[in-house]
Amino acid sequence: MCLILLAIRVHPLYPLVIAANRDEYYDRPTAPAAFWDDEPGLLGGRDLRHGGTWLGISRRGRIAAVTNYRAPHLQRQGVTSRGRLVTDFLKGT
Repeated sequence: MCLILLAIRVHPLYPLVIAANRDEYYDRPTAPAAFWDDEPGLLGGRDLRHGGTWLGISRRGRIAAVTNYRAPHLQRQGVTSRGRLVTDFLKGT
């Protein structure tokens, strides 16, 4: 199960704390959170298979996340990755 946690104004030094896990298949390649070489305004982990992210923030102040919902009988090939939704929102496209 994927979780996203938000703590708003509960820490004396950080007005916003965000934590999330990525409950994905263990063999799926990922990169840890960092600023992206090809999109230097974005900070987030990266799905190395499809290039999207499950949690990110932009230098312009946009924050986005996505969690999993698995229904194997509904999965289709050739559809847009959910991680692209997050990435496109962060980029403003």
